[in-house]
Amino acid sequence: MSEQNTSMMRRFGITDWAVNNRVTVGVLTVIILIAGLMAYRAMPAESFPEIAQPTIYVGTVYPGNSPVDIERLITRPLEKEIHSISGVDKLSSSSIQGYSSIEVKFNFDVEVSEALRKVKDKVDAARSSPDFPKDLPADPNIFDLNIGELLPIMNINLSGEYTSDQLKDYAEYLKEEIEDLAAITSVDIRGIDDKEVRIMVDNQKMESMNISFRDIAGAIQNENVSISGGDLLIDGYRRNVRVLGEFESLSDIENIIVKQEKEDIVYLRDVATVTFDEVDRESYARQYSDPVVTLDIKKRSGENLILASKAINDIVTAAKVDYFPSNLLISITNDQSTRTKNQVNELENSIIFGVLLVVLVLTFFLGLRNALFVGIAIPLSMLLSFFILNSMGVTLNFMVLFALVLALGMLVDNGIVIVENVYRFMSSGYKATEAAKLGAAEVAMPIITSTATTLAAFVPLALWPGLIGEFMKYLPYTLIVVLSSSLFVALVINPALAARYMKTEEDTVNRPKWTRIGAILAVLGLGTHTAILTALDAPLGLPLFAATLANLFGYAGLLILAYLWVFEPGTQFFQKSALPRLENNYSRLVEFSLRGKNARKFFLGTVGLLFVSIFLLASFPPKVLFFPNNQPNLANIYIELPVGTDIEATNALTLELEKEITELVTAFTYEVDGQPYNYMVESIIAQVGKGTSDPREGPSNVPTPHKAKIVVAFRETKYRLDQEGNPVSSADVLNLLRDNISDIPGAVVAIEKDQNGPPQGAPINIELTGSNYEEVLAFAQEVKREIENSPIQGYDELKLDVESGKPELPITVDRAKARSLGVSTGQIGDALRTALFGKEISRFKDDEDEYPINLRFDDVYRFNLESLMNQKITFRDQGSGRIKQVPISAVASASKSSTFSAVKRKELDRVITLYSGVKEGANPTQIVGEIKELLANYEVPRGMTLSFTGQQEEQAKEFSFLSKALLGAVFMIFLIIVGQFNSARIPFLILITVILSLIGVFLGLLFFRMDFIIVMTMIGIISLAGVVVNNAIVLADYAGQLLERRKAELGLDEEARLPVQELANTLAQAGRTRLRPVLLTAITTVLGLIPLATGMNIDFFTLISQNNPQIYFGGDNVMFWGPISWTVIFGLTFATFLTLVIMPVMLYLTEVARSRRYWEKQGA
Repeated sequence: MSEQNTSMMRRFGITDWAVNNRVTVGVLTVIILIAGLMAYRAMPAESFPEIAQPTIYVGTVYPGNSPVDIERLITRPLEKEIHSISGVDKLSSSSIQGYSSIEVKFNFDVEVSEALRKVKDKVDAARSSPDFPKDLPADPNIFDLNIGELLPIMNINLSGEYTSDQLKDYAEYLKEEIEDLAAITSVDIRGIDDKEVRIMVDNQKMESMNISFRDIAGAIQNENVSISGGDLLIDGYRRNVRVLGEFESLSDIENIIVKQEKEDIVYLRDVATVTFDEVDRESYARQYSDPVVTLDIKKRSGENLILASKAINDIVTAAKVDYFPSNLLISITNDQSTRTKNQVNELENSIIFGVLLVVLVLTFFLGLRNALFVGIAIPLSMLLSFFILNSMGVTLNFMVLFALVLALGMLVDNGIVIVENVYRFMSSGYKATEAAKLGAAEVAMPIITSTATTLAAFVPLALWPGLIGEFMKYLPYTLIVVLSSSLFVALVINPALAARYMKTEEDTVNRPKWTRIGAILAVLGLGTHTAILTALDAPLGLPLFAATLANLFGYAGLLILAYLWVFEPGTQFFQKSALPRLENNYSRLVEFSLRGKNARKFFLGTVGLLFVSIFLLASFPPKVLFFPNNQPNLANIYIELPVGTDIEATNALTLELEKEITELVTAFTYEVDGQPYNYMVESIIAQVGKGTSDPREGPSNVPTPHKAKIVVAFRETKYRLDQEGNPVSSADVLNLLRDNISDIPGAVVAIEKDQNGPPQGAPINIELTGSNYEEVLAFAQEVKREIENSPIQGYDELKLDVESGKPELPITVDRAKARSLGVSTGQIGDALRTALFGKEISRFKDDEDEYPINLRFDDVYRFNLESLMNQKITFRDQGSGRIKQVPISAVASASKSSTFSAVKRKELDRVITLYSGVKEGANPTQIVGEIKELLANYEVPRGMTLSFTGQQEEQAKEFSFLSKALLGAVFMIFLIIVGQFNSARIPFLILITVILSLIGVFLGLLFFRMDFIIVMTMIGIISLAGVVVNNAIVLADYAGQLLERRKAELGLDEEARLPVQELANTLAQAGRTRLRPVLLTAITTVLGLIPLATGMNIDFFTLISQNNPQIYFGGDNVMFWGPISWTVIFGLTFATFLTLVIMPVMLYLTEVARSRRYWEKQGA
């Protein structure tokens, strides 16, 4: 090529430096490899990123008070102060029997420590008020908590022929060991309760001896002490003087003197029985209906789930060896790390699979050597990205891994354009060094612009506000980092490698020689692997490593043979025969589309197709979902009986349900080696009482004897195969449970699957607010009946979060009469509370353990209303100095009534929520629409409001943001392209291709009957906008260069226009030249997403180590990421036609119009 032509071509300084300093670039490449691998190993793996919205909880215990009293005395004063804090996003509360719980959610830009300090200050301010109760048993508990810390990451179940005390000791040993782990926030023991020293008073004896509860409490408190008297100097030594009085046995307590007058001594044993027993039962736990002691283990937010699980398993293993008896049964269930590891492995294998597909395609188009030049961009870009992401503190979560899958095809886009252009220059006679410089420089600005436009599409997503934004932000962050890394690799490393190693012709392969090498490697490698596996049933450590290494050599031999006899001949055929025919046919298509009026017909036909696709989408709308509908991994069955139900009744009902569930799931069982094997269900764990509330209700430490929970854990997706090997959906099991156990008289049973993605509200969520709670509840029940009596179908079960049937026994005091007899309301309340609920009066120490000493009536009197009301308040009259006794019934009366189960508040307003899930396969958006239509003309009473919130509220908010993000992305892309072309015409045409690419998305959704997922599909469309412009920019830029060169060749000035035929020929030449990179970028992007879109899973590690690829389709990843993958695939497939055909058509039409105006001016 002449120096004149060379001087007219572009230069790019960074690439010139890289080509001239190839050794430096080589060292830099090695550094990237090492640093990236180290960062990858250091990044903690987790499933979904944990959402750390600053959330502060205020829990206040005030036993013996009804929900209404708790709201009046505790919740409202605290809320009034907290509401004035700046930065509060949401404020809600729940007042139940004896407990107030307030949840304060702050904006994401508020530090947790700052939020905690502000709330503590406001709580202190509220408590300083004279109206705030001064007799709280403990200060309000103020703490920060992530919702992820409410869910256990695993259960450890202990059982066997041991006493409850022994099982508890074993459980507490594990609890102490596990809680020492920094990653663990708490371990709760279920199925067995703590113990207490119980002083059970005989009321008649106590009254006959003129003794009061206060006398007993005072005697115990005064005697159960050890007091230091200071140091005494004796014989030159200082000796500490200590008065030892703490109880060492129950007999010490029984022999306490509670009263002595003259010679009359009354011991505690004379009026009460002292026992050491379990506290009133608060929980039960079972596994497959058999009693167990269960440990609920909860992880600290931000800690590595997989490492935490491994550490816990190590503790359990060590305990089995060193501490536990051999016949103690220990099982670990609901281990969330197993699912996380599998999903991470699936995504990593999807990346490997995608890389292999991409390199395979590149090999056919570019040959093996050049394919490796391009393919090297994938590991280098990823490793550089791992280094950067690890420096940013990002974990290796599903968002990051999917972003890498999505970027697979895009990673090689820049490399393809660079390598293909360098290859073209070398084929034209340039030396390797000059070809690398000129080839990269010619397309440097287009690929920088195309990368910038892709990044511009994701920048608005990085600004996503709120909970969903915090969850999804890792996707744009990773894409921005990895695509920027790929641009660096394309402009610096690819040209340097091409200058050193690229050849225009593939080296002649000595086929016989390499065939022998491949055959030897295959036979020796696979043979050695088989021999090791045969010698050892379960090879571990070094044998497993040796077997894997042998297999690597074996597969390397197979790959050599496959390349020699399949891929290499296939590549030659494709490059020398198929590809030229494809290019010729494409050229004829473009020439045809630019002939006469065909250009206008092609363009108008495509625009018409857009309107047709929109019309079809509106006529046959897909199901609209907020987030992808995953297959259940857990079935959480929440059972709630009327408030006030005794735990024994709840336990009996739950046990019957467990047995029914166990019977139902036997339908998914077959025999293996004579033993039943359930291929769907891994475990069934039941818990009754404390700790069984839905985590969405927030943390609570109060007993819930009317609630229970059964967790059915399903096996991993790849194991859900019936005896014939057919896959079975866990949704079928969920529906079976819903059809058979949901309708239980007197109980509310909610069957929910584990949530996919960030925390969401209920699909159907109706909030009713008003000041008169009785009227609001009545109206809520009326709305509930209206929906239930309508023909609306598809919802699970409508439930109210507040009930009115909690039984209550209010005691009314005649204040005047009580005062005349010298008794106060406080004395009456304290006496009743101590007799019935009990009062902790001291602590009993037993070695390192400490137990409460609880004072109350004997059960004979405790659960007898007449005995409670007839008990006498004993006190010394201040006037006469004599002991006086006043029966409570003389100054107070009891009546039966009912009150609310709770009082809920939201933003200082009383609220009752009517909510429901939806059945599997139902469309929540359609159901909510039907409910809205049903209630459209429903009259809302004055002073009340009715609003649809929950998932629908979030859905509308996120759709609004994503729509704005799409417009913002398009605007940014437009500005970037305008900056490159210094023209509005080309950017406008490129944006038209982006809009027209929606045809592929709409028709794909319609043809394959796929759901429109608000979050995922919209992200796919935004991603598509960034991807589609790349090829259009490269084609338009190159067409512009050719047009300018052609005008120079014809001696035309810059303002002159080419004749129509010259214009058509030049555009056809530009399209033909860019056909290969355009097809490559589209095919590689699509193939990179195919594994996730189809759900095809191949385990490459087990393939190499055990010759077992464990191929299966489906899983959580395809359910979650499929919508984005298919959106990009549908849109990009159609956009390839737009780029290759419609883009030249639009360039032709606009150039013809400009040419017509030019020649009109010339003629004038």
